[in-house]
Amino acid sequence: MGQLTRPTALLLDFGGVVVATTNRPTWAHELATELHTALTAAGCRELSVEHIETDLEAGSAADAHWKNAMSRPAAPEEMTHRRFWSEFVAADWPPAAHAWVTAHADPLCHRLGELKQDRATRAGIPELLDTCDDLGIAVAVVSNALAGSVHRDHMAGHGLDKRVAVQVYSDEAGVRKPNPEMIRIAARALGTDPAGCWYVGDHYDRDVVCGKRAGAGATVLMEARGTYDRPYTVRAEPDAVVGDPDGLRELLLGAAAPQAR
Repeated sequence: MGQLTRPTALLLDFGGVVVATTNRPTWAHELATELHTALTAAGCRELSVEHIETDLEAGSAADAHWKNAMSRPAAPEEMTHRRFWSEFVAADWPPAAHAWVTAHADPLCHRLGELKQDRATRAGIPELLDTCDDLGIAVAVVSNALAGSVHRDHMAGHGLDKRVAVQVYSDEAGVRKPNPEMIRIAARALGTDPAGCWYVGDHYDRDVVCGKRAGAGATVLMEARGTYDRPYTVRAEPDAVVGDPDGLRELLLGAAAPQAR
């Protein structure tokens, strides 16, 4: 592909693009301890902290395998909060404990997201957003998420929610990348179409495939932890690869201005 054309909208993945993530090894024990206290208070006393922790780790691992598998269908739907807890974590729990976590699936997914990873806004994101403002490029976040509310909290806590026009998270939309509807939702909300957008993500199987399926004007791969750990062969290739937000900013500045219609 030759020189890229400057987009009307820039769609950014959250993890790996807007933020760098670090896994917290103690998350399962912390959540199991909190959950044990809550279940005991509700009269569900059959499960130990160790039992809950083991099933949390197993459910999370199974969910990770499921996510890899869901990069193959043409239009995958997202895991619901209730399904994650009722089928992936608590399938063999006593009925009362199973019913309790299913009923509280939304806040439990949020808490899991808070505990499982630490997040830090990637260096260069403020400058990238400044450049988009200068060039008149609308910005949206388009991301897979078990609990998009955790991402929204980070965006709001760092003042980034005011810098983007739209946030689209898979658990709220009911579909997940590489379903091209994720990009279409954001494009419609911004009053444009996928051809006018650049989509930027850090995974081949979810992000690059999604951009290609949606017909994005360009699909850009931003390198992050795990970018090259592909779960299987992925034929789709990005239109450009950048190392960080500064590299993306330079790519935008070097892109050809769109021709007036």
